[in-house]
Amino acid sequence: MTEAILLVGGKGTRLRPLTVNTPKPMVPAAGVPFLTHQLVRARAAGVDHIVLATSYLAEVFEPYFGDGSALGLHLEYVTEEEPLGTGGAIRNVAERLRSGPDEPVLIFNGDILTGLDIEALVTTHETSGADVSLHLTRVDDPRAFGLVPTDGTGRVTAFLEKPQTPEEIVTDQINAGAYVFTRSVIDTIPAGRPVSVERETFPGLLGSGAHLQGMVDSTYWLDLGTPQAFVRGSADLVLGHAPSPAVPGRCGDRLILDSATVAPGAKVTGGTVIGAGAVVGEGARIDGSTVLDHAVVEPGAVVTDSLIGAGARIGARSVLTGAVIGDGAQVGADNELRAGIRIWCGAVLPDGSVRFSSDQ
Repeated sequence: MTEAILLVGGKGTRLRPLTVNTPKPMVPAAGVPFLTHQLVRARAAGVDHIVLATSYLAEVFEPYFGDGSALGLHLEYVTEEEPLGTGGAIRNVAERLRSGPDEPVLIFNGDILTGLDIEALVTTHETSGADVSLHLTRVDDPRAFGLVPTDGTGRVTAFLEKPQTPEEIVTDQINAGAYVFTRSVIDTIPAGRPVSVERETFPGLLGSGAHLQGMVDSTYWLDLGTPQAFVRGSADLVLGHAPSPAVPGRCGDRLILDSATVAPGAKVTGGTVIGAGAVVGEGARIDGSTVLDHAVVEPGAVVTDSLIGAGARIGARSVLTGAVIGDGAQVGADNELRAGIRIWCGAVLPDGSVRFSSDQ
């Protein structure tokens, strides 16, 4: 296998309060745009040609990644004029593929952080003789996901919608967002209209007698669809829990990028990333968070599991937990922001204007 399709999400980004101009995959995770981690992992598995199937704000990807040569890749870009869904996006880029009809093509979603053994998935596909192979992962609570039961050989037996009752939870295996298609199968997806692989392509193939193989890989897996998950994923990359050759530095408790300034008495832990040109004041404590370029965290502020946008400022002694602060926002001193609060780009909170705890 030498080529892949990367599906880059559309308008439904749930990180929009962070920035109005940058789609989620370009928000830095552990110091580089998130897509970089996926691209370099695919390259490490032997992929050298990747087609990015993009829709929303697609114009930002090509200027940044170019032809991919800096990453040892050849990148191409195909932009949808109208949203086509996952299956439609795959079919829409088929003419850019170079593989023969019986060769495997890797397909993966742009909002999943995973430690998947890509080469093992390809091997599973080739040795099982499958038409499509799916990466499956196990989750403690599968109610928010579609279920994918398999038989004793790993062959997929059904695709089940999100379970509504305990009786409907027949497995803890879910679709983890990475697949290997035999090239000729891609051409069977209807062209020119929206198609969902989860609701139409996979069930249709199964109903026609096609061989769909599941490979359960229980290494690191995280859906980055929420700001909290994105911050967690960035921290896990820094800590080394999520493997990536693209982290710009050694794995450890924190990642301080060039030109950032952290006061000697500040404490930065839990996989926190401090972006270029950012400033962290004396006595500040930052844990498990992402502070983007040129943001300022003033003395005595406490920031936990939060995302601080580029150029934002967090006032002295303010306490943030699970917060998303948009680019250029100003949070005054002595504020307390908790419970997943979002502060829009450029917004200004005066000193002491938001509290959750008692004034005592």
